[in-house]
Amino acid sequence: MIELLARNVLRFIFLIIFQVLILNNVQLGGFINPYLYVFFILMLPIDIPGWLLLLLAFVMGLSIDLFENTAGMHTSASVFMAFCRPYLLSMISPREGFDRGSVATIQKFGIGWMLTYAGILILLHHFALFYLEIFRFSSFFSTLLRVILSSAFTLGLVIVSQYLFSTVKKN
Repeated sequence: MIELLARNVLRFIFLIIFQVLILNNVQLGGFINPYLYVFFILMLPIDIPGWLLLLLAFVMGLSIDLFENTAGMHTSASVFMAFCRPYLLSMISPREGFDRGSVATIQKFGIGWMLTYAGILILLHHFALFYLEIFRFSSFFSTLLRVILSSAFTLGLVIVSQYLFSTVKKN
């Protein structure tokens, strides 16, 4: 339990620092904005209580908003993503269900499952974030392109992060 808490606290701090100092300065053509901080929400235990999931997403989004001065856009997008997460997990759960305390990883569930899980949640997060940012439908299609490209880039970063920071447990 203590190990899980320490791992998540370190992940939280690292992702905020990495997002603020490095990824916020990456804008490829104005259409790709990577937001790797959503990796924190994706990597929380599957059976985490709903209220705690929403609270942690709120704190993560608020932390990014404080550094970016974005007036709650990241907070609301993160909370929306956390709100959708249990529903998505119930739809894509394995036949035998999830083990108690399990975390969504490529090693445990496979690359296809992880692409579905992370891809849908990242797409929902980016959709909410970018349309809250633009707050009009006159630029609907250019914003949709931005959502898709940024989601794909962020999903790629999440998959690479899964491979870089995974711990393989040997029997």
